[in-house]
Amino acid sequence: MNHNENIDFKRIALAINYIRTHFKEQPSLDEIADAVHLSPHHFHRLFTRWAGVSPKKFLQYTTIEYAKEHLKKEHTLFDVSINAGLSGTSRLHDLFVSVEAMTPGEYKNQGKNLTIYHSLEQTIFGPSCIASTDKGICYLAFGDMPVAQKELIELFPQATFVDKSQPIHHQAISFLQDPTNALNPLQLHIKGTDFQLKVWDALLKIPLGNLTTYGNISLQINNPKANRAVGTAVGSNPVSFIIPCHRVIRSSGEPGGYHWGLDIKMAMIGWEATQSKKD
Repeated sequence: MNHNENIDFKRIALAINYIRTHFKEQPSLDEIADAVHLSPHHFHRLFTRWAGVSPKKFLQYTTIEYAKEHLKKEHTLFDVSINAGLSGTSRLHDLFVSVEAMTPGEYKNQGKNLTIYHSLEQTIFGPSCIASTDKGICYLAFGDMPVAQKELIELFPQATFVDKSQPIHHQAISFLQDPTNALNPLQLHIKGTDFQLKVWDALLKIPLGNLTTYGNISLQINNPKANRAVGTAVGSNPVSFIIPCHRVIRSSGEPGGYHWGLDIKMAMIGWEATQSKKD
């Protein structure tokens, strides 16, 4: 993504914020375009190029009523997600992401003896900070890059950091930008408690373009009273999007929180909905 495309995503993010906060009014194309200071024609062309659908259709995908309706169909989400009759893209994350947990020593020593390569990359969701060890991706964040880089160092304070893009970084970005065309499994090397790893594994089983709730995740890990702890684990996911914590919302249909901002979360949800409709 070049500089102009990054500016375009910022405009898209502003539009998504407007859609998210005004969806009950069902704003017109002219109203949304005016909110981001673009002509209706230019905005429609820009938005459709990014999302693959019109702003009106995207509005449908990012409303609470759409989320509620979607959740009604997901009461057996995790049974459905392993149904052999599903298309390949429905289980994309489960099939194409391989997770290796850091050893107890690596966890306890806060990254001591680990070399972590990190780089700033441009994506369809704006700038990202991505990092890897020699075993796989260990961190992926969006939004405020100084905050993301500071958080990365706080996760692994004893590690050796090298500011250098790696081939696996580009593999991860390619996976993110076109998940339906993933060719090779993506290896993750992540730091987490046993409970967090269980939650993150459950997130990987949420099909592309689908949504679920914190309560459903609690049931999936056989700990139905752990909603609050599940929410904390979801929020501490170190590899955003690839471990799809953005697919978890409140049972009311409200989007809930997101570590890197609700506009990015809604961009991901809406964009994935458009991708899943291509199956």
